[in-house]
Amino acid sequence: MPRPPVRYRIWPKEPRAHLLGVEVTIDEPAADGAVLALPVWIPGSYLVREFARHVVDIHAESEGRPVALAKVDKQRWRAAPVTGSLTVQLVVYAWDLSVRAAHVDQTHAFFNGTSVFPVVEGRDHEPCVVTIDPPADELCKGWRVATTLPPADVRPAGFGSYRAASYLHLVDHPVEMGTWESVEFTAGDVPHQMAITGRVRFDRERLAKDLAAVCGEHVRMFHGAAHGAAQGAAQGAPHGDGAPPMQRYLFLTTAIGDGYGGLEHADSSALICKRDDLPKPTTSSAAAAEPSDGYRGFLGLCSHEYFHLWNVKRITPAAFAPYRLDREAYTRLLWAFEGITSYYDDLALVRAGVITVESWLELFGRTATRVLRGAGRKHQSVAESSFDAWIKFYRPDENTPNAVVSYYTKGSLVALALDLTIRRATDEQRSLDDVMRALWQRHGKNGVGVPEDGVETIAAEVAGVDLRPFFDEYVRGTADVPLGPLLASYGIDEHLRPAESDHDLGGKAAKKPKDELAVRGVLGVTLGGGDDGAHLAHVHEGGAAQAAGLSAGDVILAVDGLRATRGNLQRLCGERAPGACVHVHAFRRDELFETDVVLKAPAHDVAYYTLRAGDVAADQRRAAWLTPHKQS
Repeated sequence: MPRPPVRYRIWPKEPRAHLLGVEVTIDEPAADGAVLALPVWIPGSYLVREFARHVVDIHAESEGRPVALAKVDKQRWRAAPVTGSLTVQLVVYAWDLSVRAAHVDQTHAFFNGTSVFPVVEGRDHEPCVVTIDPPADELCKGWRVATTLPPADVRPAGFGSYRAASYLHLVDHPVEMGTWESVEFTAGDVPHQMAITGRVRFDRERLAKDLAAVCGEHVRMFHGAAHGAAQGAAQGAPHGDGAPPMQRYLFLTTAIGDGYGGLEHADSSALICKRDDLPKPTTSSAAAAEPSDGYRGFLGLCSHEYFHLWNVKRITPAAFAPYRLDREAYTRLLWAFEGITSYYDDLALVRAGVITVESWLELFGRTATRVLRGAGRKHQSVAESSFDAWIKFYRPDENTPNAVVSYYTKGSLVALALDLTIRRATDEQRSLDDVMRALWQRHGKNGVGVPEDGVETIAAEVAGVDLRPFFDEYVRGTADVPLGPLLASYGIDEHLRPAESDHDLGGKAAKKPKDELAVRGVLGVTLGGGDDGAHLAHVHEGGAAQAAGLSAGDVILAVDGLRATRGNLQRLCGERAPGACVHVHAFRRDELFETDVVLKAPAHDVAYYTLRAGDVAADQRRAAWLTPHKQS
C-alpha cells in the first residue's frame, strides 16, 4: 500500500511581526530519521537565495514528545528516529515583498512554497496535502485565499486543505491571502482570474477585455490559428492541438507605489506592479483607445508570464527536467526560454489588437537601445549569459554593463531575427511560431526536456536551411543582430541617433536635431543617487571617464570649477564639444582627487523604427507578421 501523503499546514502566525507558521507531519518516517530540506532557489529565478536563512525557529515532536533535530548543513535538518508519526514545526520570517519568496503583514500574506515548505528527502515524488489556516489577528478579518492548488476540503473563503501530486507540484502554486480584488475573464474556453492586492482604483472592464485578448492570442498561437505562416500546417508543421494545458489560470498581482516583477508557475503567475500602471477608470473612449506607457508595460508583463505557461513551465530545458532545488542547474538555453518569451510578450499585444504597430515599434526600439548601450554584448554571448546567470546576470555590480549581456533583451532581438530569417527562407510560409508549436508537440506536451541543441535543430527543420551560421554569430557569438536589413523587407526602417539625456529610453525620434546632439561632449557614465555630488554608478567601457581614471563609486564635485550635481553634470559637459578637456574634482571614498577628462562624442546607440510607405509587398509581409488576427 502507498504511504500516507506528507501533510503540511501553514498559517499567518504573527502578521504584525511578519511570521508564518509552518508544520510538516510525516507518517512512517525513515527508520534512520527523516531529513527535511528547504530549497536554495526557486524555478524561474536563477540565483541561490538560501531560503533556510529565514527560519526563525524549528523543532520536532512525535505524539506529543520532543524529538531531537540536528542541523546537517545550510538547508537540511535530520530528526532522530521515531516509531510513530513525526511533526516538524517552523517559524518563517516573511518580509520579502517580491514575487520570489514570502511576505506577510496585517494587510495580506503571500508565499511561494519553495520559501516555506521543506521537502522530506526521499519522498519528493509522493503526494502531499497542505492545509491553509486563517490568521487569528483581528485586523485580518475578511481574508480570502487565491491559489491554483487543487482543492481537497476548502471553505468558501478558500481556507482549508489542498492536495498536490508531488513536492514540485506543491511549490509551483503560490498563495495569496487577503482582501484582494478579482478580475475574471475567459481565454481559450478556460476561466482566468486576476487577484489584485493593494489599494487600487482601476478600470476592471478594460483590464478583463485586454487580458482576454492577449491570453487568447497566446492560446491561438500554440493551439489554434497560425500567424503569417498559414500554409505551414499543410506542409507538415504543427498547427495547434486544441485546448490549452490547464484547467484555470490565475494572475496573483500585488499593486504598490513603485515596483515591477513577475514569476511564472504552471497554472499561475505572481506579479508586482505600480498601482498607477493599472488602467485608470475613465468615461472617455479617446483615453481608452491606446494604453498609457505604464499600462502597456503591465500588459507586457502579464503577457510575458503567461507565455511561460508553455515556454519554460512545459517546454523545459533538459537540465531542468526534473528541477533539482538543492543546487544550481546549468543550461545555455535561457536566451530561448526568456528571450523568445520577451519577443512574444509585446508581439502578442500588437497581434491581439491591444496596441498599434507604431506602439510596438516604440517598445522594440527601447529594447534595441538597452542592448546597444551595453558593452557587455561585445564580451558575452547570450548562450554564455544563460549559463552564467547564477553568478552574473542575477548578481549585477558596477561593471555589469561592460561585462554582461542580458539574455532577455538581446535574446528577444535574436528571436525576432530568427523569426524573420525563417520567414525569408520559407517565402513567408513558416515562422518562429511553427518552431514554438513544434517544441510544444515534441517536448512540452510530452514532458520531455529540450536538449541543448534542441531549439536550433527544430528551427533548422522549420526553416529548411542550415542555421548554424546564424547561431554561431548571434547565439554562441557576440555579433550584433542585423535588425536593419531584416526589418527593411517588412517596410520598417531602422534609425540610430545619440541620446538626448541619461534618461533617454529610445524608441522615438529625438526632439533635438541629430547634428546638435552629436556635437556635445559626454563622459560615458551612468549616475546613481546622492545629493552631495554626481555619484557614478557605472563607468562605461571606452568612455571619456574611464580613460581619465574615474571609477564607479566616485563622486564628481566640480567640473572646471563649477559645482557638479546629478542634475547638471550632463549640461556642464554637454556645453563643450567632443575633444574638449575639462578639469574634474572628485571624491573616491573620502579622498579628494583631480583629473583632466577629454570629452568624447556621444555614441549613436539609441534606436527607433519607422514605417516606410509605398511598398505594397512589404506592407503585406508586415501585416501577415504583426497585425491582429482572428481565430480561424
